[in-house]
Amino acid sequence: MRDATHASNPWYSRTDTTRLDLPDSTWKRVLPHDLYEVARHAATERAFTGKYSEFEGIGTYYCAACGNALFRSDAKFASTCGWPSFFETVRPGSVSYRKDSSYGMVRTEVLCGRCGAHLGHLFDDGPPPTGKRYCMNSISLEFEPD
Repeated sequence: MRDATHASNPWYSRTDTTRLDLPDSTWKRVLPHDLYEVARHAATERAFTGKYSEFEGIGTYYCAACGNALFRSDAKFASTCGWPSFFETVRPGSVSYRKDSSYGMVRTEVLCGRCGAHLGHLFDDGPPPTGKRYCMNSISLEFEPD
């Protein structure tokens, strides 16, 4: 799906799962500035400011940079941390992980499995059945209702 919002991004697709390896200069050209800063430079939106923090729609969350399916609404939970949180991904490989030692902490960074966009971080304090909390930036997500 490509609409007017994604007209300048020919790599945006909700069906293509082919791994993207594009230079930063390309992402800077095709993404809005605020999404570019979070997705490509691991910026973080302030707590309780994102559009999906307390959102309760039923559907699927996609990567705002490339359209990759990431999470289903039935895996979202009220974590009260200020960012939308999920206990599992939509499918294996929808996200990837890397160690993040920034700000004097050691965390697990969550990246889009297709384009490598920074989505947020993974913590081990979520609810059953996984015990995981995928703490995501709303700006890195797009929601499509069922």
